[in-house]
Amino acid sequence: MTGPAPTRRPGRQNAQALQRLYREELPRVRTAALAWRNGLGALLAGVLGFSLVKGRADISGLASPWAVLVGVLLLASLLAGAYAAMRLLRAAHGLPEVVERAVVRSRIAADHDEAVRAQRALRDGIGAFAACSALLIAAVAVTWYGPAKEAQRVRVVVTGETVCGTVVRVGAGTLVLKTPHGERTIDLNAVSGLSPADACPPA
Repeated sequence: MTGPAPTRRPGRQNAQALQRLYREELPRVRTAALAWRNGLGALLAGVLGFSLVKGRADISGLASPWAVLVGVLLLASLLAGAYAAMRLLRAAHGLPEVVERAVVRSRIAADHDEAVRAQRALRDGIGAFAACSALLIAAVAVTWYGPAKEAQRVRVVVTGETVCGTVVRVGAGTLVLKTPHGERTIDLNAVSGLSPADACPPA
């Protein structure tokens, strides 16, 4: 007669389960990184599409300090986006490397270390992507809602009178200025002096 089949010890079962988890760890992290990369790429496309919604077309109409701010935000967004892309690619595909024979370790230990590095890269990439999106949205918001650049003021001397204001339009021998007192139409043939002005007297 044969006795009952020996049962595996709980410790051995736990060790095998742990090894199985370690073996599946790196592929699981790689799969998650690929999903995050694809999802964040689609989200970035949506953010870029939002930024193209009708608004101020460029920064040429912004006041000087705000135009510089938009440039800084866009540059920071570009750098954050590039860093995010590099870290997400690192998490999804790893780095090419050659292991020297003198430092060869077990495959499970090497995969575990790589999984830890890939997970760290994935978290860095997600954080950098969030920063990239926030900076891009901030740049678009400043472009849309920042204060407009003030129009150039001119001082016109006509028939002994000095008129100061911003140019509205020029045509048909006339110059229309927006002055503190309202619009003023000036006959260009009567102009005896024309010069830029930093400011106009208040109304």
